[in-house]
This record gives sequence, C-alpha cells and structure tokens, in this order.
Amino acid sequence: MRSRWAEERGAGAALALAVACAALLLALLVVGVGTASIAQARAAAAAEAAALAAADARSGFADGAPCALAQAVAAASGARLEACALDGLDARVTAVVPVGPWRASGSAVAGPPTWGAP
Repeated sequence: MRSRWAEERGAGAALALAVACAALLLALLVVGVGTASIAQARAAAAAEAAALAAADARSGFADGAPCALAQAVAAASGARLEACALDGLDARVTAVVPVGPWRASGSAVAGPPTWGAP
C-alpha cells in the first residue's frame, strides 16, 4: 500500500528554497536601509562641520574664502558640497554623500550666537 505522502516528494526542497530566498531578500533590505541611514548621518555631520567652517571664515575666525573652506571640510568628511550660501555672518550649506545610484543629503546653518534672541 502506498502512502498518501508519496506524491508530495520534493515539496520540502521547494519550500526550503522559498524560505531561503525570502530570508535573503529581507537581509538585503535590512543592509540597504542601514547603509542609507549611515550615509544620511555622514551627510548631516559633513554639512554641520562645513557650515561651522564657513561661518568661522565669514566672521574672521578662520583664514580663507568661506565656501572654499566649507568645500574642503566637506571633502575631508567624505562628502561633496552641493550648496553654500552666505547671509550676513550666517552660512547655509548642503552636503551630499553617494549611496550606490542614489545620494543622501544633509543641510546645516551656522553663524554667531544671538544672545537674548527669542
């Protein structure tokens, strides 16, 4: 007498392959999100450092042109300076970090402290 499970031969291998593929796709998704998150943090940190450098140059605490100094600081942080705008003593910069075919960006503003301002 044949078992009723005899016709189900090989179904376990197909199921194991499907589960392995699903686990691989989930792992790739987690790694991709983690990589994008790290790139976003790097872009934000580079933008903050570049804005501080530009503001220091604008106010006379550092030598050099503000946006050129911001570019050098962003490059040293592994980012590319996308925008640099000066408004009085304030500096507004945007830095980008490549993430595969995409890019993560961060913006920052720096300037002298405004004591007692609301």
